[in-house]
Amino acid sequence: MTRKVYLDNAATTPVSSEVLNEMLPCFNLLYGNSSSIHSFGREAAAIVDRARDRIAAAINAKNANEIYFTSGGSEADNWAVKGIAHAYANKGKHIITSKIEHSAVLEACHALENEGFEVTYLPVDKYGLVSIAELMHAIRKDTTLISIMAVNNEVGTIQNIKTIAKTAHENGIIFHTDAVQALGAVKLDVQDMEIDAMSISSHKIYGPKGAGALYLKNGIRIDSLISGGNQERGKRGGTLNVPAIAGFGKAAEIAVRDLVINQQKLRSIREYFLSKVKENIEYIHVNGHPQQKIQGTVSISFEMIEGESILMLLDLEGVAVSTSSACTSNILQPSHVLRAMGIEDEIAQGTIRFSFGKNISKADVDYAVEVLTNAVKKLRAISPITKAGRR
Repeated sequence: MTRKVYLDNAATTPVSSEVLNEMLPCFNLLYGNSSSIHSFGREAAAIVDRARDRIAAAINAKNANEIYFTSGGSEADNWAVKGIAHAYANKGKHIITSKIEHSAVLEACHALENEGFEVTYLPVDKYGLVSIAELMHAIRKDTTLISIMAVNNEVGTIQNIKTIAKTAHENGIIFHTDAVQALGAVKLDVQDMEIDAMSISSHKIYGPKGAGALYLKNGIRIDSLISGGNQERGKRGGTLNVPAIAGFGKAAEIAVRDLVINQQKLRSIREYFLSKVKENIEYIHVNGHPQQKIQGTVSISFEMIEGESILMLLDLEGVAVSTSSACTSNILQPSHVLRAMGIEDEIAQGTIRFSFGKNISKADVDYAVEVLTNAVKKLRAISPITKAGRR
């Protein structure tokens, strides 16, 4: 039987047993609609309130009422970008973001451009970092929103969020960050980091799919993205997914509780994995910042071969990886993130993202590296670039 090794935790994670136990009663015992005023509804509302408190505590929000539940990170990103832009359109219609944002932010910005807004897409350096000098140069009198992700979902680079937020506020601009890949990987403190709006998601931290949240600092205006109900204090219509929200709250609590020990383990696994790969495979490039990065994600470009081909051969042997973000993995073109970092298309096409989970073992890594080594050798043996004398 083929061994199964899951190395795509940046795409999604399994639901932990603690989280599942938190969720199960919500399916058939405490099943009320949290908007109903009878006892069944009040029980469900209490579950939602507890989850809201847990998530607020996890990111050090000042008040739990600054947490608004969504269907996930993509909705939270769309709501933040579009909702804040529309709410402050009378002040100005200029937005600043970066070229390496998640597609949820980039596509939301493109939609706003079709409405007459102007968007500046900041470049990044070879490590995927936004330049503060470039940011300051891009700021205009009509800039109302800056949206820069906390951690890049493809290469794991950590942005200088506190400095970016401070720069925004010094110029009277609202700051939003997509922190979907950051929660559980780095300490998030919205008060200390001066964050006005922040998107987070449950299924990246061993919680269920279908639940996310937008942190919105009290006093920041935002237009509704979804109408049709008075849920979430009238800002986001729709019946709340109580089981998923309960799981999200528990997952956030655990993510903060176990952050240090999990990151220590992931650092050890990452270093072990990279040492094994470098020992066995030539002509590779490790992408992202060498130090300013999360521990669970490794992006590697393999010269002379296609990443899709590597992925398929690994999948046949039970090893799951990705070539980019899960939200763009079906698009057969070089990653916009790697292009923005100045990586040539020929190299970028051979890129694989390995993302580790807290339960991975060194035996799993050994198997994955063995399969990877064999796949690379097989593909390079038939590569036209290799035959042309590249090596």
